[in-house]
Amino acid sequence: MAATVIGHQFITDVEDNPVGVILPLPEFALGEETLRPFLSVRGTEEKLAQMEQAANDINFMDDLRHAMSDFADTDATWWDPAE
Repeated sequence: MAATVIGHQFITDVEDNPVGVILPLPEFALGEETLRPFLSVRGTEEKLAQMEQAANDINFMDDLRHAMSDFADTDATWWDPAE
């Protein structure tokens, strides 16, 4: 199994909206202890609510489309189908 090299955290913007942040582990570790009690998703219901909101989040959907497009490009470039 590959070693984990990034961590994620939710922070809030000036309008109190949650924003997901992905950081390399060394940078994540610098603020993790301080941020976790205040900013992380705490329970299953809250996690599910955020997942439901993601489908209506323009930035999330735009990022998802870009990631899917990048994956498709990479997959088409490096995957050799069986003959």
